[in-house]
Amino acid sequence: MKDRRQDRPQGIARSTNRVGRASDWLGSAAFNEAPQPLHIWGICETNRSLFAMLARARDLPEAGEAFLGYMTAVFGIDPEQREEASGRRPFRSSFLSLIQGWSFDSNGPEGAVLKGWVESRFGLGPTFHKAVIEREAGTAWHAYVEEKMASRFHDNSIWSQLDLLFEFCQWAIRRFAWPGRSHLTLYRGANDIADRRASVVRLNNLVSFSSERSVADCFGDAILTAEVPLCKLVCFSGLLPSRLFRTEREFLVIGGDYRVSVDYV
Repeated sequence: MKDRRQDRPQGIARSTNRVGRASDWLGSAAFNEAPQPLHIWGICETNRSLFAMLARARDLPEAGEAFLGYMTAVFGIDPEQREEASGRRPFRSSFLSLIQGWSFDSNGPEGAVLKGWVESRFGLGPTFHKAVIEREAGTAWHAYVEEKMASRFHDNSIWSQLDLLFEFCQWAIRRFAWPGRSHLTLYRGANDIADRRASVVRLNNLVSFSSERSVADCFGDAILTAEVPLCKLVCFSGLLPSRLFRTEREFLVIGGDYRVSVDYV
């Protein structure tokens, strides 16, 4: 969860996205303070059988098992369903492998694919990937694009998998995790923060938070505390029947400008 730079450039915003909200507004502190529901166009409508199955779940663990079973059947991501043309060909890409890669290094190739998905679906371009991204013609931008479009991650409709993950996450929030709530108080460790106690900071287009302040302490010399809108959660600890994110109580969050309080370790 380490931020290598907090005073980031504006970022490259897209005029179009797939959630029907203006990208500049979606990335603003004003949106975070008065959020609106976010849905990726057509995903729920074209996967009605998934949400009909989820409606029968009695709790979140059961819903998570049902969701993972659906993804296994549709995208063939279960080990028994993966097919290799040769011993050297990698397994088909899956959203699980991307999230695992992110947990190891958010600036790795898996992180680039995830940031690219946010750029495509929400219109928010990254401000950092291995280096500060200031413009499309820059070296940092071209390196990011090369990684986000790597063929080894795009052989199995990977962005469609992430679309479904986001919609399942939003469904689970409303149904089981935090029904009726709009925000969670979350924490993020950071470095290179000016000596201030409250501020609006620009975070990358996809970032990690923790629900445990003691965990955030391990990732920087300053602790950012933010009221994160639930509609910006992509994944969270306990959403899926796996060990992903459980150790650090991690939340994968769409970024932009966040009003935060700052404490120093």
